[in-house]
Amino acid sequence: MAGEDTQAGRPDRFLNRELSWLEFNSRVLALAERRDSPVLERAKFLAIFSTNLDEFYQVRVAGLSDQVAAGITGLTPDGLTAKEQLVAIHQKVEELTARAASVFHDQVVPDLAENHIYFSRWVELNESDRAYLIDVFETQIHPVLTPLAVDPSHPFPYISNLSLNLAVVVRDQDGSRHVARVKVPSLLPRFVVMPDGERFLPLEQVIAAHLDRLFPGLEVAEHYVFRLIRNSDISLEEDEADDLLEAVEVEVRRRRFGKAVRLEVERGMSAPIRELLERQLDVAETEVAELMGPIDLGGLWAVYGLDRPELKDPAWKPITPSRERQLDDPGELFALIREGDLLVHHPYDSFATTVEELIRQASMDPDVLALKMTLYRTSGDSPIVQSLIRAADGGKQVAVLVELKARFDEEANIEWARRLEEAGVHVVYGITGLKTHTKTALIVRREGDRINRYCHVGTGNYNPRTARIYEDLGLLSCSEDLGADLTFLFNSLTGYGTDIGYERLLVAPTGVRPTLRSLIEHEAGYGAEGLIVCKMNSLVDPEMIDAFYAASQAGVNIVLLVRGICCLRPGVPGLSDNIRVRSIVGRYLEHSRVYHFAHGWGPDEPAWYIGSADLMPRNLDRRVEALVSILDHEAQRRLSEVLEVNLSDNVLAWELDADDKWRKLEPEGAEPVNTHLRLQELALERARR
Repeated sequence: MAGEDTQAGRPDRFLNRELSWLEFNSRVLALAERRDSPVLERAKFLAIFSTNLDEFYQVRVAGLSDQVAAGITGLTPDGLTAKEQLVAIHQKVEELTARAASVFHDQVVPDLAENHIYFSRWVELNESDRAYLIDVFETQIHPVLTPLAVDPSHPFPYISNLSLNLAVVVRDQDGSRHVARVKVPSLLPRFVVMPDGERFLPLEQVIAAHLDRLFPGLEVAEHYVFRLIRNSDISLEEDEADDLLEAVEVEVRRRRFGKAVRLEVERGMSAPIRELLERQLDVAETEVAELMGPIDLGGLWAVYGLDRPELKDPAWKPITPSRERQLDDPGELFALIREGDLLVHHPYDSFATTVEELIRQASMDPDVLALKMTLYRTSGDSPIVQSLIRAADGGKQVAVLVELKARFDEEANIEWARRLEEAGVHVVYGITGLKTHTKTALIVRREGDRINRYCHVGTGNYNPRTARIYEDLGLLSCSEDLGADLTFLFNSLTGYGTDIGYERLLVAPTGVRPTLRSLIEHEAGYGAEGLIVCKMNSLVDPEMIDAFYAASQAGVNIVLLVRGICCLRPGVPGLSDNIRVRSIVGRYLEHSRVYHFAHGWGPDEPAWYIGSADLMPRNLDRRVEALVSILDHEAQRRLSEVLEVNLSDNVLAWELDADDKWRKLEPEGAEPVNTHLRLQELALERARR
């Protein structure tokens, strides 16, 4: 392809993956800085920023630290070593956490106070307040605390991942100093709520004010809050595991003892205590972050949970699609899908009345013979799982692939797998060496003298909770081609089989990369008349990025909607002049993947795909992913509408410049277009038809 020879080997054509992710989290933090947003929404985004950063350290930074420890000096596509990346990460994170602390103290706290929600400190409380908290401490907190001494006869205690702790220095009657650790119990609420329901006191402050009760006869000389983040990634030798479920259970338990990768300490911690923690926890000075409290802003989720709807975004009730609302009987959902493909767009379209309802009906329908699904993540009270159990109890053939290696959901998925197996469901754990990330379901139903297959292929998990806050797409279809494709896919997942080719599905790790690459190359043949519009969570894969570059050099207009990581550098003369990169970050997590090629396989054959795969090496090469071709003209129109709204946004949108800077778009006199509000309006318009 044109441009490949001249551009190959230039590391400056790629942006760094890890730094790009930090830029995404910076955009999340920017939502907490929006003074025009309800204050509890801003508190929520501070919590999301914090928990995002925790996961980043547990997985990505941990992996880089392992590379440095192993002496690996290989370069990333953008030309950095692991050590160089860690230095850049620490610098950027220091900037971001200082910014987050400023947002909390200087903006969110005062704005909450104006609405009678206060973050109090122990020193500010009157005697009545303190009397109340003494009772709370004695009856609810003290019984679960365990002070642990640190001395020659008491080894330094184990510090669990993400736990809050107090490092306490006490002095005995002889003047000798001793160190102890007190863990802040994670099972207790993060904040103690005062009787007026308006004031919140961090739990660690309540404990700190009563340390004398934990160390009677001793003087409490110093106390400091700290938190540890550990390597929490799981590494499995699946080929050697006789029982994958047991192997994952072992690794989950072992994860608790992962190497420390970040130590967060309260600002002002004395040098001797800090040095003790560094030594005992085996963390380098560069891995220690001194923070202005409170440590762990993820605790703000508790504040967001307050019943103060006037301080949040207006509630949104998802719409039941108009075709479905016209049914005389909700049980006619099968007949509706037989009439033609149905595209659903969550959370604008209801997940409960479409996907969830279809699975529920299938579980009770006497004509349904079999039900097959993939489960990557689901909710703790999943009605989907209950439907699967009901179907098995009713004698139907039920097969479910439960992905045990879904990061940070391993324990929940182990529990679901066991419950499903106990109910008689055929449970499998996927293909050795590959993570199964597809969002697919297949229902086999007897109708008269024939068998029909009902299909769902989506971009999001079968999780009713996240379906209300994640933006996702799904296709409901009774297509014979798609039914045959899913039948083969599930048989391959539960049994054995090689890729014999699919009609409407692209399935990784064999089919997504070459097909998307071919579509990009085909579009390049149309030069300036070509158009590619793709929406995804992350764009990392060097081969796919180079394919976009070559198409851009051929004159193709390329628009990429990338929520998170983007390693492509747009707008570089001679390289990516014709590529624009946008990111939408707002109320809903933009999670859907859409791939559109104006000319598809011919001048009048535009190609549309939705599915589970981002353009990352892991999605293309190391996972089972599925993209489905969207053929229905109304569904294509809906997808085009979604992309157009995203591209017209001037409220939630950011654009990436060639110099790796994200620029926030502003209305600047134009009519404001907020993607999420506009798609809600369109959903309501459809409901009125």
